[in-house]
Amino acid sequence: MPRKICVVTGTRAEYGLLQSVMTLLKSDPDVQFQLVVTGSHLSSRHGETVRQIEQDGFVPNERVQVDLTDDSKLGIARAMADTTSKIAEAFDRLSPDVIVVLGDRYEILASAQAALILGIPIAHIHGGEVTAGAFDDSIRHAITKMSSLHFVAAQDYMRRVIQLGEQPNTVFNVGALGIDLALSTELADRQELCESLHVQLTNPILLVTYHPTTRADKSASEEITEVLAALEKFAYCTVVFTGVNADPGNSEISSKISQFISADPKKRSLHESLGQKNYFSLMKLCDVVVGNSSSGIIEAPAFRVPTVNIGARQHGRLKADSIVDSNVDRNQIQTSIEITLSSTWRERCAKIVSVYGSGNCAQKIVNTLKTADLSAKKTFFDLS
Repeated sequence: MPRKICVVTGTRAEYGLLQSVMTLLKSDPDVQFQLVVTGSHLSSRHGETVRQIEQDGFVPNERVQVDLTDDSKLGIARAMADTTSKIAEAFDRLSPDVIVVLGDRYEILASAQAALILGIPIAHIHGGEVTAGAFDDSIRHAITKMSSLHFVAAQDYMRRVIQLGEQPNTVFNVGALGIDLALSTELADRQELCESLHVQLTNPILLVTYHPTTRADKSASEEITEVLAALEKFAYCTVVFTGVNADPGNSEISSKISQFISADPKKRSLHESLGQKNYFSLMKLCDVVVGNSSSGIIEAPAFRVPTVNIGARQHGRLKADSIVDSNVDRNQIQTSIEITLSSTWRERCAKIVSVYGSGNCAQKIVNTLKTADLSAKKTFFDLS
């Protein structure tokens, strides 16, 4: 009987990474593929990206609607509780053999909590990483402790998951799914991108993604004010923003970005969801990736594109030599962008080797999901 493997996705970013795994599972005759869609995928405010999932040929078995209108910390806590309850009902109807989750967001923690109580094994992708500037860091480790299978992106992360007490034979260093995407996505050319995004893409191009830093000294409003003040100094650049995630403080960031764009709409634009093809095509074309997204840490180096990583949100991740770290300070951000725009830094980036593997990650994950012993009880692994 085919193994029932259920993938849970809650955001456009994590769906982009999971898509290759989902494609392999869907086409495998030995697998009964199931899909649960929740979180910002179902929110019009965040681009209603479930439509992209359906355009890609996937039909959700369950849609778990969550109220994301209140982006305060209390509002997010309520949303998480609501997700736990609703997704437990979904899992009970689907009765999967294993659920597959990626990363460290609160809707994924809710999914893991529900699966744990229902006795459904969890396969977790991208565990063992550290992002000290966000509460996602604690969520990620919590999901690790609830999971039975672990697919990590680097040897250091494998060691850390084992350090958390997970049995070594359940931890697999497969590399990062983002590298698969960076190497396999058919990219659009400049003209296609301009027509698709309805913007003129004249170099230098800054690709900017800035999410709330949920463990920070400054407020979301104060942080984005510093970032935008730095970007003001690059009036000669085309600045393309991607949408803000649903973490606490996202509305303040989105509002200030919209005001920034309105001051020069010919050179600045915001796209709630670029889609995988457009996003990677733009990353390949741009001169610098700016902000605090993990894509600037994982995928940008695979394209040999420099990154200005701002603030503490990604503090602790393994980083290539193409990345310049900056505090949330307008002058330091400006200087960092100037450095990465230089010909010297471009030459440096041309020699970069990714620290997150060389591809084929999705196939490794699927092979293990199909053959792993899911009946084994979890026991704590003590370091000698």
